[in-house]
Amino acid sequence: MDTSTITTSTFTLTNGNPPVPVLGLFTYSSIGATFKPTNDLSFNTLYTATITTGVQDTASNALASNYSWSFSTITTTDIIAPTIISRVPDNSATGVALNSSVNATFSEDMDPATFTPTTFTLKQGTKSVTGSIRYLGKTAVFYPSINLVANTAYTATVTTGVTDMSGNALASNSTWIFYTGATAVKGPEAVKLGTAVSYAILAETAITSTTTAGTTITGDIAISPAAASYITGFTLALDNLGSPSGCFSTTLGSPAPRVTGKVYAADYNGACPTPANLTTAIGDMMIAFNDAAGRAIPDHTELGAGDISGLTLVPGLYKWGTGVLVNTDVTLSGSPNDVWIFQISGDLTVANGAHMLLSGGALPKNIFWQVAGGTGVAIGTTAHFEGVILASKAITLNTGATGNGRLLARTAVTLDSNVVTQPAP
Repeated sequence: MDTSTITTSTFTLTNGNPPVPVLGLFTYSSIGATFKPTNDLSFNTLYTATITTGVQDTASNALASNYSWSFSTITTTDIIAPTIISRVPDNSATGVALNSSVNATFSEDMDPATFTPTTFTLKQGTKSVTGSIRYLGKTAVFYPSINLVANTAYTATVTTGVTDMSGNALASNSTWIFYTGATAVKGPEAVKLGTAVSYAILAETAITSTTTAGTTITGDIAISPAAASYITGFTLALDNLGSPSGCFSTTLGSPAPRVTGKVYAADYNGACPTPANLTTAIGDMMIAFNDAAGRAIPDHTELGAGDISGLTLVPGLYKWGTGVLVNTDVTLSGSPNDVWIFQISGDLTVANGAHMLLSGGALPKNIFWQVAGGTGVAIGTTAHFEGVILASKAITLNTGATGNGRLLARTAVTLDSNVVTQPAP
């Protein structure tokens, strides 16, 4: 984005009626724009954040429309100390890949500024490992500067110097030990989808099937913040069957003809997933998009000048400043643990009849297409895709197109007699 267009007039936080602006400062990085209030927010208060069409990208394209969202603050002071709820690699893990990062996931949102080289460390014996730290969602990630040493013990530590957003320190220092194996997983670390991993299709504005027959989805689909009325072509009917986790409600979700799974929308008010769960899933989708977009030091840059037709692609991080075309079959060759991330500044277009093929045991869950173009993704007639599509705009599958993967769109997903199968997490 053009950071000069992100100002106190184009990115506002207000409360009350009439709205009263909240004073604060802006920062901008590869993971987005952040507004930090000058003072703590008030308890038990509804706030509204708005980004206007005055915000532009670096090509001077304005935001398509004003974007607003609201949230309420807690009713009392937060005095609960955060805890670490999961670690990757976990304590005593063995055979860890040499190009692994180290993750710690917390019980609540943390203050990113408190994660430093002294509060999140990795050591080989007494020797500190150099690296960088990023905070995504509720997860802090330590990225070593170079690959770890084979068949070696490493100690990771997160100290009480890290705090939650209310200033509460971690309950106690957390230290764990893991052991590397002999090899590195090829390609970058996989993008973590968070709760968005639960859906074959997740969109913000619309999910449309342009035909009343022929589309088959294996997996759950969901839309938020748009309502169920923006899911069309599926003949939705509310039920009381509940979700796979066993919740029951007459307004929970909807089994749709041709969907082997459940259909959820922001205005379905059942026990699970609640509208708040869907808001979290959309937020996790955005975090995953920004994570994929922010990966640095690509293995391949501007490969084929954006035309990868007929190529065999090994695991790695690929980057284009343009769109990407697939006019003939493309093969992704690698093992079940290898990872591909494709950073595409423009649109992704797969021509009619073109196929993405997997060899060597490669899995669609480890393939990530991050597409930032102003139109989005178009999968041609009878074409086939593999992997997780993270699109800043729309995803369109034309007549008879198929795929093994997930369709995660910041706007709409449009289908036409398609078969989409969600891979295992």
